[in-house]
Amino acid sequence: MTESESSPPDPGTSGNFRSGFVAIIGAPNVGKSTLLNALLGEKVAITTPKPQTTRRQIRGILTGDNFQIVFVDTPGIHQSKRLLNKKIVETALNALKDVDIVLFVVDVTSRKRGQEFAILDILRDVGAPVILLLNKVDMVPKGELLPMIDSFRKIFPFEAIIPISAKYGSGIDRVLDEILSLLPRGPQYYDRTTTSDQRLEEMAAELIREKIFLLAEQEIPYSTAVEVEEVKEIPEKNLLHIRAVIYVERSSQKGIIIGKGGKFIKKVGKLTREELEKALHKKVFLDLWVKVLKDWSKDERALKRLGLST
Repeated sequence: MTESESSPPDPGTSGNFRSGFVAIIGAPNVGKSTLLNALLGEKVAITTPKPQTTRRQIRGILTGDNFQIVFVDTPGIHQSKRLLNKKIVETALNALKDVDIVLFVVDVTSRKRGQEFAILDILRDVGAPVILLLNKVDMVPKGELLPMIDSFRKIFPFEAIIPISAKYGSGIDRVLDEILSLLPRGPQYYDRTTTSDQRLEEMAAELIREKIFLLAEQEIPYSTAVEVEEVKEIPEKNLLHIRAVIYVERSSQKGIIIGKGGKFIKKVGKLTREELEKALHKKVFLDLWVKVLKDWSKDERALKRLGLST
């Protein structure tokens, strides 16, 4: 008997296996990253109550016995004259290239629909089926949903319209069922145990930035960027040594990030380290530094260096 006869078939190459890329699109702060985490059943994308938390595409992978869905979480699409924000929106729009399905997420509590209508104009040219997800339904009376569904149905040929609460997991199973009904036949792109394509450096940098967004006030979070300079593994101690730099745009912001007696940066470090240790099942030594990179959010070269521009 040959090896091919004795070995079970690879589900990723069988004719019944389905796979594809699903972009998660929407305005800022509608719950896209919360949705991604809910779909996967674990945290792969940072989430905060502040808009424009997400700056990069984040891929989350969900694999079943006969399918693999590669979700692409994206920054919120919005109008801005700031160079960083323009690059963030470019990142979101690039995610629409060659996707198989689009999840368009709308915050039902919002009373401003201008951004959503602008995004729909973009989606008309994508060519992929679009599923409308009305998020945060736990925050509005049920009587408001039907008129909202009717109004959206009249302006765009959605494949489906599904009310959800990403925060509480309501409607998630229906979203997955709808995706699976549309998913084309295709190969298995990632190992079945993989849930994200983020490198450790990217994961650590995002978690540090998340804690700054959660703890800092006013414009400070938007003036910070994080770069992990070194990850060193010390196997005999089951320890990871991570050195990271938090960049700010002005000297006054450096003092705020450090805090009185180093209090602020110590709290950022403690919360990040605890989350990394829980995820990685090993001890982490987090070495945080704060440096001024003057007006980095307005500098094309700085944005490229930080991986926020191509």
